Amino acid sequence: MLRAAMNAPSGGNEQPWEFLVITNRDKLKRVPEFHPYSKMLPGAALAILVVADPARVKYEGELRQLWIQDCSAASQNILLAAHSLGLGAVWLAVYPDPSRLNGMRELFSIPEEMVPFSIISIGYPVEPKQAADRYDETRIHREIW
Repeated sequence: MLRAAMNAPSGGNEQPWEFLVITNRDKLKRVPEFHPYSKMLPGAALAILVVADPARVKYEGELRQLWIQDCSAASQNILLAAHSLGLGAVWLAVYPDPSRLNGMRELFSIPEEMVPFSIISIGYPVEPKQAADRYDETRIHREIW
């Protein structure tokens, strides 16, 4: 899963990501104290926290924010890799919510200059779920809007 994450596309090949693998049950139980949508984490086998390193960003101006897309792509690759291994995974946003950012920094001793971006809960599904078909032809435009 981490190899897949690190092979995600990255603007300018900056690769502004780091990953924190979390298996400590006590810490996983504490995340719901500041992240209201993370109730599955205490029962997860592990979690991967995707963390941005803004020091790796080389672009200026609007392109300085490409790390957001880069970390999104890395998160998506973790989800796809987990699925390919028969695991269940849930993506949980951390950035840009201040309480989630501060909670992650405090709980996992993340330096202030790093940006906790997303946390992915990984484990074995309790029950199989059918994939939702979200295809919507009305959202497709061809040649012109």
